[in-house]
Amino acid sequence: MDFKNILRKLQTVTENRLMIIMRDTYVHKGKRKQLVDYLHQKIGITDRFVLDAMNEVPRHLFIESVFEDYAYEDRAFPIAAKQTISHPSTVAEQTELLEVNEGEKIMEIGTGCGYQTAVLIKMKALVYTIERQKDLFDFSQKLLRTLDLRPKFQSFGDGFAGLPTFAPFDKILVTCGAEILPTELLKQLKVGGKMVIPLGKTDEQILYRFTKISETQFEKEEFGVYKFVPMLQNKSH
Repeated sequence: MDFKNILRKLQTVTENRLMIIMRDTYVHKGKRKQLVDYLHQKIGITDRFVLDAMNEVPRHLFIESVFEDYAYEDRAFPIAAKQTISHPSTVAEQTELLEVNEGEKIMEIGTGCGYQTAVLIKMKALVYTIERQKDLFDFSQKLLRTLDLRPKFQSFGDGFAGLPTFAPFDKILVTCGAEILPTELLKQLKVGGKMVIPLGKTDEQILYRFTKISETQFEKEEFGVYKFVPMLQNKSH
């Protein structure tokens, strides 16, 4: 066993993490607190579990450094693969609708840059996440590891297929807009579980919450108009 190489790798990991910590300054933390206050007072988010998690996640590390000064405004920004990181208000609203409890098994469709994933992990959920864009999968995997935020399982694959090997899930969160309801995902939900998903055409979608009443029955609730990047199927489907 080459102890010198092991020590060198450990030193590199430690240095990388220290750089991340140093980049999350008191200024960033102050802006985060202002964002959380805005989400509570102006957007109407009341779930402290959601607000506390968003107060802990350094959103500026998940976007390009050119946008860093604006990271804690309620704005979306472009990320790799022609995708976007959602508005913080959208992240907060979707997460609140999911009604997350500590220790729940949650499947996330669309890891993206990993910001929503990080929020769910900070809420102490067991997160299983899928991303079909390789650039985003690589970026989010590296950043989440550096921040010591560990999903239970992170996959490069087709969100429409879900993760049947790990099913059933307590909750499912879809962070991209599907033109049609992915019924395969509903099959992977526990009875009593909830799925939050935007449905509709590319230009705008309606945000829905499905609650699984029985193996064949679902309650559907509607929560207004949003605009998400499209949920894409693999060409083999």
